[in-house]
Amino acid sequence: MKNQFLFKFSFQKSISALLLLTSFLMQAQNPKGKLFIIGGGDRSDALMKQALAVAELGKKDYIVVLPMSSEEPDSSFIFFKTQMVKLTQNPIVMLNFTAATAQNKKLTDSVQKAKLIFISGGDQSRFMAVVHNTPIKTAIQKAYESGSTISGTSAGAAVMSEKMITGNQKLEKEYSGTFDNIRYDNLETSEGLGLLKTAVIDQHFLKRNRYNRLLSALVEFPELTGIGIDEATAIIVRNNQVEVAGESEVIVVRKPQGIKKSNKNNLISIENLQMSIYTPGQKFNIK
Repeated sequence: MKNQFLFKFSFQKSISALLLLTSFLMQAQNPKGKLFIIGGGDRSDALMKQALAVAELGKKDYIVVLPMSSEEPDSSFIFFKTQMVKLTQNPIVMLNFTAATAQNKKLTDSVQKAKLIFISGGDQSRFMAVVHNTPIKTAIQKAYESGSTISGTSAGAAVMSEKMITGNQKLEKEYSGTFDNIRYDNLETSEGLGLLKTAVIDQHFLKRNRYNRLLSALVEFPELTGIGIDEATAIIVRNNQVEVAGESEVIVVRKPQGIKKSNKNNLISIENLQMSIYTPGQKFNIK
């Protein structure tokens, strides 16, 4: 009788633990939050009003700005706040983390409780150097899972992916800002925030003609969806559905087939590739 009781108790504990784990995994796969990812350039008042509408800020909610991508974080914050105070009465605070403050629980809790988190432009690698493997990254992820909106522009867009494009080329010693061709083992990527697991983001896309760079990403990660966001344009991500907002276009490339690698200059060929162009108001799925 005692053994039956112990077995039943142990079985119930196992079931409870399994249900808890399943619930956690489902929440991670289907976050309650949204992403508002801007391709850089000008941010119109209309676009930022849309970001506020997506975030659904209550009277007691606040906005956190993370300017660590920028060489001039104070200027990035002032520029953002000057625009936003015209559009909302919610408090706007800057948390410019450094290696010394990255473990500060009070500050990271403030990030996690923010209803809207905005990541400035600059250098995405600079941002991730501060937040990688720290409670800051965890706080952003938990905020997203719990219902907050995570927004970013330019470098702040690039960090959204799990596979983050750094902008550097492995086969070129000096940074040129452009990819002259499409080669394998050339694109440098590193770990981003991981808010987008099945897509890789590129920004300033049409303005800076970054097709070669995004196609290089698909050669390295053919299972991912490549999303190129133009300037003054954003994508709104709600789980797997994406809506385009702003003034220009979003280019989506996926499902490369027949990839062949040449021994000459690391060149590649692709027999077939799916490519779509979306304008503001249109929607598509990334999974």
